[in-house]
Amino acid sequence: MSHRSCFLGGRIPLEVDTMVKQLKDLDKETFRRILKAVVNALEGKDCKESVKHITENMSLSEEQLSYILSGMYTLLREALRLPQIYLMLSVFLYFRIPEEFISDFASVVFGNRRSVLEAAALQQGTRLPGIEDFRWRVDVAISSSSLARALQPSILMQLKLSDGNVHRFEVPVVKFQELRYNVALILKEMNDLEKRSILKIQD
Repeated sequence: MSHRSCFLGGRIPLEVDTMVKQLKDLDKETFRRILKAVVNALEGKDCKESVKHITENMSLSEEQLSYILSGMYTLLREALRLPQIYLMLSVFLYFRIPEEFISDFASVVFGNRRSVLEAAALQQGTRLPGIEDFRWRVDVAISSSSLARALQPSILMQLKLSDGNVHRFEVPVVKFQELRYNVALILKEMNDLEKRSILKIQD
């Protein structure tokens, strides 16, 4: 796969690409039942019975169903991780999803249950600790040698994380300035990106 995606990384995941191929021969009723099972899974509910019912009553092999379930779950999970401002309805066309199914995908990503799905994802996912406090100060060490005495400034930094851990480290002033520059550059690029209408949902 050489085609690039908007929010799934450099390449469309194999499970999403395989799912799209399976959707071409899928009827609307079966699609919606599978989608409902995936949404239940994203909400943290047990969907074994609904999946079993689909397998027993629909003309799908277990292999086909597993491809579709895996692809839907990956696609929706990644879409729900991004703020809606970065998503467009046309992104589903990019993945070559059949048009008759796009509105159903969109109702999950942009609909009323999005907040419920986001909350469930936060509870289920493993979150890294956040920064509660950050302090820094300039420290000057006097270095003496037979040739000269030199002042060598450095930056002492302390991070306090939400899990209670405290990390202290020292960096040269040059590296600290590089850090400041890179953070400022990233913030500017994020601000510029948010202003681009192409990334906003159009009415």
